Amino acid sequence: MSEMRVVGVLAVDDAATQPATETNRHPVVLLQETQGKRCLQIWIGLAEAEAIALEQQGRLPERPLTHVLIADVVSALGRTLERIEITEVRGGTFYADLVFDRGLRVSARPSDSIAIALHVDVPIHATEAVLAEAGVLVDDDESGEESSSSVPDEEEVDRFRAFLDNISPEDFGRGA
Repeated sequence: MSEMRVVGVLAVDDAATQPATETNRHPVVLLQETQGKRCLQIWIGLAEAEAIALEQQGRLPERPLTHVLIADVVSALGRTLERIEITEVRGGTFYADLVFDRGLRVSARPSDSIAIALHVDVPIHATEAVLAEAGVLVDDDESGEESSSSVPDEEEVDRFRAFLDNISPEDFGRGA
């Protein structure tokens, strides 16, 4: 199991549709190992992308979004979320579990799980099998230093955009 950090949410062109337009750009969340160089790219929905981005920016609307509601319900029921785990990739689709105290596990979409994890500040993990199947090795910048901030800086996002320009969805198990 490797701990992951959220690098950011980006819109990526769907290589199946040419030429690129606003209608064929899809959000992806980028996760990178905290103690390694492998990255996961998980295609997500627009609402989930917004929730993750808002959590990273520390900006939440006045009324709770679904991931905040779930975290509040869990707390009201006296349970504690310990971590989330990205557990599997099948046919290009990622699967995750919410891992609670006393060994309780609940299956959930990775996008929802990531938003919840960011909100309640718990670690995000990926299994070695997921990283072996869908992980892509990403080189650090020339300085060799990694940012310790949970919010990506502009240079880091630019490096990932350049990285994404040279890959296709098939590299991550999502066929065209």
